[in-house]
Amino acid sequence: MPMFVDTSPPGQCIFCKLVAGEIPAATIYEDALTIAFMDIGQVNPGHVLVATKRHAVTLLELTPAECAAVMQTAQRVAQAAEQAFGPDGITLFQANGAAGGQTVFHFHLHMLPRHVDDGMHLTWPRKEPGMAVLQAYADKLRTALAAQKTN
Repeated sequence: MPMFVDTSPPGQCIFCKLVAGEIPAATIYEDALTIAFMDIGQVNPGHVLVATKRHAVTLLELTPAECAAVMQTAQRVAQAAEQAFGPDGITLFQANGAAGGQTVFHFHLHMLPRHVDDGMHLTWPRKEPGMAVLQAYADKLRTALAAQKTN
């Protein structure tokens, strides 16, 4: 994971400054809700960040329209990266909260062109709790989803 951590308050974060044009960026695309720009810490050529223009810290703070716009922008940028750089694959990465690996606390996702043996690894310990536990997890999530519909 990158070592850069932005500790600026909301409205003064590095991405808010970038959106406002207060700091330079190699912007490649923007629309009413999103902006896409080159990550200064390139993993591979074409590594782009897609961020919301409005300050929101995590995925949970986005509106449905912002969620849709971010994925539409990510798809457009991925298609451009495919054409421009010819990667072997593409990884989309998005982190929420420090424990999730978020280091800039303004919603964004990474569009990473990937190449065989590029040195980037995303691994985790695989746990197989069994079907009864998985069903219990599913029940909790279905209950939470049902509660969202009534609120």
